[in-house]
Amino acid sequence: MTVVGTAGRGLVDDVGVDGREGGGRRPDPEVEPKARRRSFSAAYKLRVLTEYEAAPDGQKGAVLRREHLYSAHIVEWRKAREAGALAGLSKPKGRPPVDDRDKELEKLRAQNAKLEKELAKAQFVIDVQGKLAALLEKLSEGAPEGNPTPPNTPNG
Repeated sequence: MTVVGTAGRGLVDDVGVDGREGGGRRPDPEVEPKARRRSFSAAYKLRVLTEYEAAPDGQKGAVLRREHLYSAHIVEWRKAREAGALAGLSKPKGRPPVDDRDKELEKLRAQNAKLEKELAKAQFVIDVQGKLAALLEKLSEGAPEGNPTPPNTPNG
């Protein structure tokens, strides 16, 4: 049979019934939770500030105790409010929502780019056709007038 005794923070000593140590130190199975810093929303800060400032002198401490806050919180939040930081914090995080006009503008820009590409292609085809017509005209000027004789074909 083993009796477990604590040997300090986070460690456990295994001690036998007869007083001999059974296995040395091992980690304590009950892990202490990690401390996490509290964070407060801008709306909460503004609500507590207005409630604190509206409270009579004897009741301000009660507001702090009820909310589990310190007077330093109030001092910092007042400074932030006066600097305009709390108003900026109340905006939602992330990308701002896209305006319908911006969507339409982007759609029209894409359509415009597509049409400009097609126009450039059509102008290239027109230029090639014009050059081809000029070349054919030049070739027809150099050809003898009249009906050309067909190649000899055997009749018969």
